Amino acid sequence: MIVWLNGAFGAGKTAAARELVDFMPGSTFYDPELVGNGLRMMLPRKRLEQVSDYQDLPSWRRLVVDTGAALIAEVGGPLVVPMTVLRQEYRDEIFGGFAARRIPVRHVLLHTDETILRKRIAEREEIPGDAHANESVRQWCLAHLAPYRAALTWLTADAHVVDTTGLTPRQTAEHIADAVRGGAGSCDIVQTPEPTAETLAAGVLLFDEEDRVLLVDPTYKPGWEFPGGVVEPGEPPMCAGVREVTEELGVRLDEPLRLLVADWERPQPPGYGGLRLLFDGGKLSTEAAREVLLPGSELRGWRFVTETEAAALLPPVRLSRLRWALRAREQGRPLYLEAGVPTGCPAPADRRGATERAAT
Repeated sequence: MIVWLNGAFGAGKTAAARELVDFMPGSTFYDPELVGNGLRMMLPRKRLEQVSDYQDLPSWRRLVVDTGAALIAEVGGPLVVPMTVLRQEYRDEIFGGFAARRIPVRHVLLHTDETILRKRIAEREEIPGDAHANESVRQWCLAHLAPYRAALTWLTADAHVVDTTGLTPRQTAEHIADAVRGGAGSCDIVQTPEPTAETLAAGVLLFDEEDRVLLVDPTYKPGWEFPGGVVEPGEPPMCAGVREVTEELGVRLDEPLRLLVADWERPQPPGYGGLRLLFDGGKLSTEAAREVLLPGSELRGWRFVTETEAAALLPPVRLSRLRWALRAREQGRPLYLEAGVPTGCPAPADRRGATERAAT
C-alpha cells in the first residue's frame, strides 16, 4: 500500500511522514525527491533546461512508480510518501501506474491555513548558512501557493483532508494513521495491467445532435480518451468496442459499428504500441445522453466537444487519429493510418480553423 501525503509546500508533509512510520508498523519512508535528484545528476543539462520542475519529466513520473513498486517488493509493508502533486494528470499517471501493479493508494491531503503556510515558508532553512539558496527555496514555495489554491477543487474531491493548522507533526501523523486504518483516502482506480506486447484496441466515437464527439476522462492515465479499450483474446474488435461503451457509459449500441480508421501506433518505450481501431457509434439522443453512467474507478467525467475543443484535451497522436476519423466519416470510407497519419498525407486541418481561414 502507498500512503501518499499531498499538500502545499510548508504543510508539514515530510515531518508528518517520518512520524507516521512510527504509527504504521512495517512501513517505510519513501521520498520521490530523491528520484528527482538522481535525474538531475544523470540527465543532460539541455534536457533539464527544457522543464521548470522535475515532475514535468516523464522519466520522473515513471521512476516514482517503478521505484515504489521495487521498494514494496524488497521490504513489504506500506510506503509513506510525502510529495506535492498539483497537476491532476500527473496524479492520474502515478496512481494509475501503482494500480496497474496492484498496489493500492491512500491519498491524504494535509491542508493548512495560508497564513500559517506563509509563516512556515518564511522561517524555512533548507541549507544552514546559505542565505541565497534558502531564499531561492522560499520563493519557490511561495510561487506554488497559487497553483495549490487552484488545485484544491480536485484535491479535496480526490483525497482525504486532514487540517494540520494547529497540529504538531506527531498529532498530524496520528490523525492520518487513524484515517487510513478506517479506509479513508482510498483511490479506487481501475487496475489496468501494463501491456507486455503490442495490443489491439477498439475505440468508439459517439456524437450528439450538434455533431460534437464524446470524450471521457480516465482516472488511471493522463489526458482524455475515446470510449473503448483493449480487445480481449479471441474477441472481435467491433464487439470489444460495443462492450466497452456499455461498461464505461452504460450505453447499449444495437446497430453495427462502422470502421473509421485503423491506426498503427509505433512502439514508444515503455509502451509497446499496436493497432488502434476507431468506429463510428452513431448519434446519442439527448435522452440517451442523460442516461450516461460512469464507473468511478475508471472514469471521472465525460463531455461532448467540438474538434477545436478536443485539441486542448487529447494527446497529439489521439488528436490526429480523431481528425482523420472525422474526415473518414465525412467521406464515407475508412482510412488506414500509421502513427496517426495516412502514409504520404498531410495532417488534417481543424475544420473550424479551416473555415475561419477560408472566410478571411
